[in-house]
Amino acid sequence: MTTSVSDDPSGILLTEQRDSALQTLCRLARTHFQVASVAIAVQDQDRHGETCLVFDGAPVFQLPDASTDNAPTCIVASCDLTDASGRAVGMLALIDPAPRTFDTTHTTFLRDLAKLAEHAIATAEQGERLHRRIGRMKEDGELTSLALSGSGTGVWDRNVMTGEIHYSPDWHALIGYEPHELSNRIEDAVERLHADDRDYVKAAMQAHFDGNTPSYAVEHRIRCKDGSYKWICSRGKVVSRDGSGRALRMVGTTTDITALRELAQRLQHSIDLVTNLTHQVPGLVFQMHQSPDGQCRFSYASDGIREIYELAPEDLQRDAHAIDALIDPRDLAAYRASQRASAASLTPWRLEYRVNLPRQGLRWREGEARPQRGADGSTVWHGFITDATERKRIEAELQSLATTDHLTQLSNRREFVSQSQAVLDAFRQRVLSCASTLLLDLDHFKVLNDRWGHSLGDRALAHFAALLRAAVEQGAIVARIGGEEFAVLLPGADIESARALAGRLQARLHATPLLHGDERIAMTVSIGIDSMLITDIEAAQTLSRADIALYGAKKRGRNRIEVYRNAARPDIDVIAGVS
Repeated sequence: MTTSVSDDPSGILLTEQRDSALQTLCRLARTHFQVASVAIAVQDQDRHGETCLVFDGAPVFQLPDASTDNAPTCIVASCDLTDASGRAVGMLALIDPAPRTFDTTHTTFLRDLAKLAEHAIATAEQGERLHRRIGRMKEDGELTSLALSGSGTGVWDRNVMTGEIHYSPDWHALIGYEPHELSNRIEDAVERLHADDRDYVKAAMQAHFDGNTPSYAVEHRIRCKDGSYKWICSRGKVVSRDGSGRALRMVGTTTDITALRELAQRLQHSIDLVTNLTHQVPGLVFQMHQSPDGQCRFSYASDGIREIYELAPEDLQRDAHAIDALIDPRDLAAYRASQRASAASLTPWRLEYRVNLPRQGLRWREGEARPQRGADGSTVWHGFITDATERKRIEAELQSLATTDHLTQLSNRREFVSQSQAVLDAFRQRVLSCASTLLLDLDHFKVLNDRWGHSLGDRALAHFAALLRAAVEQGAIVARIGGEEFAVLLPGADIESARALAGRLQARLHATPLLHGDERIAMTVSIGIDSMLITDIEAAQTLSRADIALYGAKKRGRNRIEVYRNAARPDIDVIAGVS
């Protein structure tokens, strides 16, 4: 878009052509740097310092002032524009709510764009001065060509009624011809247009002839003398009409924009490459914007969002609230808290969380992003979210292998000791009033193995583990700690409760023999019991005392329950044996 405080009609074509070139540069800069707006402010000294502002993107409400240091706070990068004498003529500014950091490549490219802008401004100023000379001397054709000589812009003058069109020498040179080598027939001019562009150029011209557009302006390809094609920007106006409004005469300018088009193509190629890369990466590459009032939206989301959240990128461009509905309720509070903490302290966001998706069901997601603060107080995250379901499954399996006995699916010795230590810590801190440990050993298990084989021995262990698991109440810690040896920890249970459990377990084992075909294989178990002491430092001490009691049960004939005798405990006066 272009805004100007000048109403001077002289040189309007060159001013429009300058603004078109500057707007093209703004569009290129905005695409390359990915900012909200790009503005070029031009101070016209010949018009008493009046300012023209050309910009692309979001509306710009504050004009940069190239003559002062009072630049808007939203300018993230700028480059002064000067003429050949070093006089300041304007400023090229990148405008964005978020602060940006630019490397050497970005800085060089910004300066190159500024040079192109300086050239466009200088060309327009030169042309405008010469246009004023044309107005004073009343010699349109010859003086217009003189005015634009060397500026890189050609001028044409068309008689709409006769179909004749006259070109300035610079126009001929623009496509490689000498002045005498081109005809003045409009049909020949149309023939030089690229076949793919011909129809829309003719349509744009006709629309202006019919008064449907205020001016004629198109970008198209034209064939040069050597057979190659150049991109040009052609702009013009009808300057006279008859009484019925029919166009009689039209004048305009033509500028070679091949270099700008090639630059735009290279920039678009880079953008396409980056976009394609992010779309091909497994997972979601995103940019999320949170306004100061807490409203979130995804300003960019790669195609990976279709797999990560089963949503389309456009679903989250205005509001990211749809994601909250997909997060597992168990993780929603942590998800929101992690984002608030990241926004408050500008620390990286990192979280593993579960989502419930319509097609995939329950899945794990792992997200990581880095935040930046915008000038308006908003927060922008650039990050990546991947599917962590398989990794979490493997971690769970490894955890199970590390803590579970594979044959009985009870805790293993290592896990039992770890959980017992946690119970002991609670007991010593008076969180628990008591806790008791049972150590159990299947009697004559070696004989059973030798007679029936190891396969039946494994079945016997699994059979006893199932009875043991069914006999204990919720909260008990049950483990196979080695061979045919099992352990039970009862948080909050005293010796008598532990002894009652042991009795029930022996009775259940007696009533539920192991079946092997038609055979009923009876099994018995010896049990040693002890309770935790406030003086215990390690849970292994309780287990060791229960082992001593178990040894007593084995020594006294097996299939017995023995309680460890401790002089410090007056409630247990003897090693009690129950057969």
